[in-house]
Amino acid sequence: MQVLTREKRRVIGKHVYGELYGCDANLLMNEEYLANVVREAVNIGGFTLLDVKTWKIHPGVSVIAVILESHISIHTWPEYRFATVDVYTCGEKGNPFKSFEYIVEALKAEKYTIKYSSRDYEELE
Repeated sequence: MQVLTREKRRVIGKHVYGELYGCDANLLMNEEYLANVVREAVNIGGFTLLDVKTWKIHPGVSVIAVILESHISIHTWPEYRFATVDVYTCGEKGNPFKSFEYIVEALKAEKYTIKYSSRDYEELE
């Protein structure tokens, strides 16, 4: 008699996010620069870029890179020299921490917080 077994299904999710303080205010207002930063963060993290969208929300900017693995976003408040960054990925491919750290450097943050949430799911039997 053959016993059929079913493999557990699993989702791997990595969510790296945080706040950047004391950033270069001129960079935080530069829509083109920020779009290029997220493009490079995609490359550095080893992800697959699908699209980049930007919105000028005077004086700040919001940028979202849609990646095959999920997304990278930056939202800025130049008047406070402040930005928030979100790198959310699904699957094993790439390193969201590398992407986040690159963005911190590119925006010349004087200090920052970094948080991590596992977004994993494993099917129960």
